[in-house]
Amino acid sequence: MNDDTIRLVTIGRIIQRRRRLLVILTLVGALVGYGTSFLFPPRYTTSASVLLSGAWEERQLLTQTEIATSSVVVDRAAATLAWHGVDGGELRKQVSATATEGNIIKISGTADTPEHAQQLCDQVAQQFVRFATRVVGDGTDSEAADQLDALRQMVVQTSRRITTLADAADPGKTVESVQTRTELEKLRTSLEEAVTKLDQADPTAGKTDMVVLGSAARPAGEAPPTRTQLIAAGALLFFLLTVVGHLAATRMSRRLRSPSEIAAALGSALLGTVDVPGERRAHRPGGRGPRSRIRRLLGVDVRWDLPTPRASGDEADRRIRYRRVYARLRDQLPAPRRLLVVVPDGDETARRAAGQLVAEAESDPGPGSAHRGHSTLRVVGVSASQPMVPDRDHESGALVVLSPGSWTAGELAGIAEACEDARHEVVGVVLAGTVRVRSTRSAGRPRDAGTTLLAACDDAKGSSG
Repeated sequence: MNDDTIRLVTIGRIIQRRRRLLVILTLVGALVGYGTSFLFPPRYTTSASVLLSGAWEERQLLTQTEIATSSVVVDRAAATLAWHGVDGGELRKQVSATATEGNIIKISGTADTPEHAQQLCDQVAQQFVRFATRVVGDGTDSEAADQLDALRQMVVQTSRRITTLADAADPGKTVESVQTRTELEKLRTSLEEAVTKLDQADPTAGKTDMVVLGSAARPAGEAPPTRTQLIAAGALLFFLLTVVGHLAATRMSRRLRSPSEIAAALGSALLGTVDVPGERRAHRPGGRGPRSRIRRLLGVDVRWDLPTPRASGDEADRRIRYRRVYARLRDQLPAPRRLLVVVPDGDETARRAAGQLVAEAESDPGPGSAHRGHSTLRVVGVSASQPMVPDRDHESGALVVLSPGSWTAGELAGIAEACEDARHEVVGVVLAGTVRVRSTRSAGRPRDAGTTLLAACDDAKGSSG
């Protein structure tokens, strides 16, 4: 597993190098969202408001919202609307009610057309007001009215008794009779004032006054999710899944990137790293079948997880690297001999580096000692999945050239075993990295000498310098 930190530059590299695949899959996601929209027919939502006058507690308002969506109210609304194939049970799923500030019950309804949504809200609001008014009027108001009537009758009877007592008192003859009559009149006045206050403080007064605040507005647009939202969601989902899939693939990748890990997998020493000018179209070789054409169409024939090539010097600087690598190889060998340059199939960067390395070996004048020449190199390609190295004939050793981040430890171990089976000792490892070439080049030098010599190196017989 690759433990490299996933940064924004990694996501930017995915978008840049997989933009064709991302565009195609995003369009596929949009088509999926468009197809999904047919499974969700358009829905329209509107609402109607009912004002409850008087003082109401929060729990009482919650009770009214339950009444507004009760089966009795919705069933009556369904019977009045008489929509074909629609009953109260189905309408209950499309109706909701909430209590807002100011003692207002907001009734919302959803239907398949704007007209039906408007009619549904209006009808449910009207049935709610009728039902709630009747329930309150038949219950609390009736009982409270009876109690008030009984109280008024008691006050009338008491008032008559007070009058009788006042007449029975000796009016105007003594001070005590005058005081008695005055006290009785005060008592009569207090009783009448108590009844008046009781009428004003009636707990049921005004609670049955419910008003529908106008007709529900006809909805101008669909309720979410709309077709546009489903298309956008499908495109975004497929885009994110593609990016996450690439990130997961690179996290789970077992390709070796460290020079020390690559050298350990091949069981040899690292001779150095060389630079290869990057090509604008680095397609995999041998792609002429349908799968290769599909890969080119999707833009997945180019590695995306490799870092952006760094800037390189001129060709003279790059050739110095090849000379130094060949010098280390020559110093490591006890005597000049023919070597195989083993390149995994499909590693075009390593193949070009091997051709350049052969060119440097051909042009190397050799060491100053007269009794030593220079080694001759011949490039051979091997399959990483089923490696097969030519048997030892004129060559007596193998130099492995590859690019980092392209092969797993098992594939490299297979190449090393194939060299051992063919009785070739792996004398060294050379890593090839892609670089950006500056716009100004040295005059009189080819862009890539390894490219022109690559074909000849494959058929070279080998000569001792």
